[in-house]
Amino acid sequence: MSILAHKRGWIITLIVVAALAGLYHYLSRPKPVAVLLQSIDRGKVESIVANTRAGTVKACRRALLAPPTGGQIASMQVHIGDRVEAGQVLLTLWNDDLKAQMQLAQGDVKVVRASAKQACLQADEAEREAKRQLRLKATGQVSEGSADRADTEARARRASCQGAQAQIKVAESRVDAARAALERTLLKAPFAGYVAEVNGELGEFVTPSPPGIPTPPAIDLVDTSCLYISAPIDEVDAPQIRTGMLARITLDAFPNTHFLGAVDRVAPYVLETEKQARTVEVEALFANPDEYKALIPGYSADIEIIVASHDVVLRIPTEAVLEGNRVLVYPASGVLEERLFESGLRNWQFTEVLSGLSQGERVVVSVERAGVKAGQPARPESPAKDNTSPR
Repeated sequence: MSILAHKRGWIITLIVVAALAGLYHYLSRPKPVAVLLQSIDRGKVESIVANTRAGTVKACRRALLAPPTGGQIASMQVHIGDRVEAGQVLLTLWNDDLKAQMQLAQGDVKVVRASAKQACLQADEAEREAKRQLRLKATGQVSEGSADRADTEARARRASCQGAQAQIKVAESRVDAARAALERTLLKAPFAGYVAEVNGELGEFVTPSPPGIPTPPAIDLVDTSCLYISAPIDEVDAPQIRTGMLARITLDAFPNTHFLGAVDRVAPYVLETEKQARTVEVEALFANPDEYKALIPGYSADIEIIVASHDVVLRIPTEAVLEGNRVLVYPASGVLEERLFESGLRNWQFTEVLSGLSQGERVVVSVERAGVKAGQPARPESPAKDNTSPR
């Protein structure tokens, strides 16, 4: 009886130990981590290159204007914000002396023309007299010497007439020179636009910028009828860009608006302003000019250049991709699995899947959470969210 009781005691002890071990295993097992999941589906994936620093809205035509000669401002015909037309006078320098020279030159033209007219009339009269002398010489009524003198006089008079007519052209050239000097005191708009800045007041002196010493322009004229975006692109990304590529334009001033555009120019050189971040300047034009009527040159802007695009391909969120083209897949067992896949095009939102994953599988997008790794039990935090197409 004691032997039987002893065996029962051992059996009970083993059962208790096994139960405790099972309880310990149950209590110490890894707890499932909450993860955000997204189903693998099909859609568009684009390869995009974006600017490294903020770009700028610029006017296709903008001129920093100053008179070609120095002088005192006699009249300022425009103010900041004025709309001007091509050829309109913007400011005038003091030019009374040049006006006087102009009037003097115009008076000289009148005098020279009158003198030329007189010389030509005398030449006509001398030629008629010479012809009459030749007729009289033929009948013997005048000597040969008299006829020769008349002919010489006619020739001399005609030369004087031609000389006087040449003097008219010289006098008219002096008028042109005086007019050109007078024009240099007028600052005219080379194109239609808006006055963005005025530096100068009535009575102040303005001077052209000496070589190598920039001075503020008298007037800053901007043509807002044509705008474009200039943005720096990292030198590593620049070789992919070609003129004509589609681009998406966004502006801080219009956060909920996107503009379509196209690459118009890729600079053939690298900017070295920042030695550690060398860039290439890229310019993009708006596809629809009517869209930028409310824009102002100087706005900050960003561009996303579409280098390549694939429609209706297998894709996953880029935020789910780990280093080395790896993702965490949530299978039916609820234990996370690591999967290697082959990728194609990618951008900040989506990555194209060429192989290694199937449509409908769910991948973890909250890979940055603590405890999220392969072999870890997991539970979906919320139902898989639908993919949204890239803008």
